[in-house]
Amino acid sequence: MFEQFKTQLENKKVLVTGGAGFIGSNLCEVLLGLGAYVTCLDNFATGHKHNIEPFLENANFTLIEGDIRDLSTCHAACKNQDFVLHQAALGSVPRSINDPITTNDVNVGGFLNMLVAARDAEVMRFVYAASSSTYGDSEALPKVEDVIGKPLSPYAITKYVNELYAENFFRTYGLNTIGLRYFNVFGRRQDPNGAYAAVIPLFVKKFMNHESPVINGDGTFSRDFTYIDNVVQMNLLCITTENETALNQIYNTAVGDRTTLVQLTELIKKHLAVYDPSISDVDIVHGANRKGDIPHSLASVAKANKMLGYKATHSIDAGIEEAVGWYWESL
Repeated sequence: MFEQFKTQLENKKVLVTGGAGFIGSNLCEVLLGLGAYVTCLDNFATGHKHNIEPFLENANFTLIEGDIRDLSTCHAACKNQDFVLHQAALGSVPRSINDPITTNDVNVGGFLNMLVAARDAEVMRFVYAASSSTYGDSEALPKVEDVIGKPLSPYAITKYVNELYAENFFRTYGLNTIGLRYFNVFGRRQDPNGAYAAVIPLFVKKFMNHESPVINGDGTFSRDFTYIDNVVQMNLLCITTENETALNQIYNTAVGDRTTLVQLTELIKKHLAVYDPSISDVDIVHGANRKGDIPHSLASVAKANKMLGYKATHSIDAGIEEAVGWYWESL
């Protein structure tokens, strides 16, 4: 699927922070397949060693176990790298509400360390995971990159601060950066366990166990659910684009379509029923709305289309079908 990037990335050196996590490990896998030298930096706070275990015997893969909150570790990881794909962060709005200090330490302090290290190593480009949470209380739909509201959670604040720091490092030091505002990413290797599991893997696991998942609210809240391969494509486009005006920008990373939580659960049930028809009969439970949640999220991907040549390869339906197949084989 990503072979068109091979000539540009073969023998390039790419650092993936958070490389043992859901998105990071998928990036590592694709980059290794394209012939790049990949360094993974992870402290395994939320990532898992089993995500990168298949890569450990690859001569082009290097693992650095360390924390982005340590500047010397960041310097060591960035040394001699061509590109940085910065995925390391503490995600989850509820986690940030429960523990804003740690979220800020990792997502702001750690991010600043990585910018400094990337600047000092003179990397060519620094591409980082931004977030759709930056749109905050803005009710406008679809979301366009230059119109945001006030952040609704400590997590959202940290991700907006990342964007401000990245822009400042370009203006002040000439470090080329690109921020990707991820919209509800899902797919293979996304962890269904833990207190802050994302909705799709959590619901898949519940249905597979014939347990009723709990929808927050009445299920009419909607999201632009984005399959992992669309996210990988955006990262690769950012480090290979020859369009200089595409650098030092923010891009929505999404499909450009929205799905309600009720529609989402029906899609998950439909694709799981292929493997176990009885899942079609599992009921859904409704609970209270979650603090910090926005009612609706829908991205405009026009800017990414125009500036990077991005075109989503997976709709929500196609992505759920592939993801469910992976979970069925893996859980």
